[in-house]
Amino acid sequence: MSRPSLKEQILDAAVETFHRNGFNATSVQDITEAAGVPKGSFYNHFKTKEDLAIDALDRYWQRVLGSLSILNEEHAPPLTRLKRYFRHLAGVARKHDYQIGCMIGNMSAELADHSPQVRARLAAELGAWTRAIEDCVTEAQLDGSLRDDIAASSIAAFLLNAWEGAVIRAKVDQTAASLDAFVAVVFTSLTS
Repeated sequence: MSRPSLKEQILDAAVETFHRNGFNATSVQDITEAAGVPKGSFYNHFKTKEDLAIDALDRYWQRVLGSLSILNEEHAPPLTRLKRYFRHLAGVARKHDYQIGCMIGNMSAELADHSPQVRARLAAELGAWTRAIEDCVTEAQLDGSLRDDIAASSIAAFLLNAWEGAVIRAKVDQTAASLDAFVAVVFTSLTS
């Protein structure tokens, strides 16, 4: 098996360190040490830490895309898929002891006001994420399992926004309480 390139090592280390520590609390030195590469290697592959953050967000987004497949499972009803999806996300948070949250949410809170390039990437990813949820919500509305008096796009945006808020609260409290409340309130309020 071939060794990952230095760029890949740096990118993998950046995803982990940015996700765990945040953008501002992570230095280039932290990333290159985590990658096990000389600091000069960073500048051979990335102009700035901000450029690396965009690539790291893209790498993290690939993980999000992987889990979005839950929303498309054809053998399960759409409401079941929605519940399963958010339970999966809660499981990911639990796996990390509620300490690191969602990298997209974390970067949104930390960088949206300071980096137009990162903000644009975050907006694109959040938009795609919302549309994936919306597709499943639309199916649930069509089969009558979710209320249809609110536009699917509004429900999807609310679900993602409320979820990200619940994840932030879980980081603060370091418990599942906010995630459990999200599931309980959302699926009680939105079901037909």
